[in-house]
Amino acid sequence: MDLAALRQEQLILATKVVRQDDFEVLPPRFIGGADVGFEQGGEVTRAAVVILEYPSLTLVEHRIARIPTTMPYIPGFLSFREMPALQEAWQQLVHRPDLLLVDGHGISHPRRLGVAAHFGSLVDVPTIGVAKKKLCGRFAELDADPGSRQPLVDKGEQIGWVWRSKARCNPLFVSTGHRVSLDSALHWVELCTAGYRLPEPTRWADAVASGRPAFLRWQNAR
Repeated sequence: MDLAALRQEQLILATKVVRQDDFEVLPPRFIGGADVGFEQGGEVTRAAVVILEYPSLTLVEHRIARIPTTMPYIPGFLSFREMPALQEAWQQLVHRPDLLLVDGHGISHPRRLGVAAHFGSLVDVPTIGVAKKKLCGRFAELDADPGSRQPLVDKGEQIGWVWRSKARCNPLFVSTGHRVSLDSALHWVELCTAGYRLPEPTRWADAVASGRPAFLRWQNAR
């Protein structure tokens, strides 16, 4: 594995990420959510992409792709591992989202190319990264109240927001993926959050991928 070449590719791709708002449809009619996981000890990559209607945030479509994993886990290069399955699930969609939320980092990455930035720029859709853990940067301590936020800063640059979506839960790390500004990224994540830690698009993507009870109930009701 030529990490130097992958690092250089990340730096080049990061320059193509659009960090300003560039929505074609506003407010969006459809908002997508994407989640990637690994099965069979990491040998299989599983990507789930869901489409929710906005503003009802009703699930209207879901796709899952499972493919053989193409590279090992290497910190800082996870998007290369996740991209093939995401592309496979994306190609199955009937509805294309006007905005996409990805469970992972956008520009809040050491080389400003987390999976949300990588994938968003590839499919050229307004994209937001919503990560559960910090990858890089520093932030001031948050209040305990839901809605508390602090800038995530790395090397003197704001690369995201640290936002507490729910009381007694760890905060989320929200960042630009592609064609969405930092402020708009947090704004849309707030609008898509409905009482759970995760915003509805990535919460549903996780539910579909993992066969959680909420998704099974939704299937049985159809």
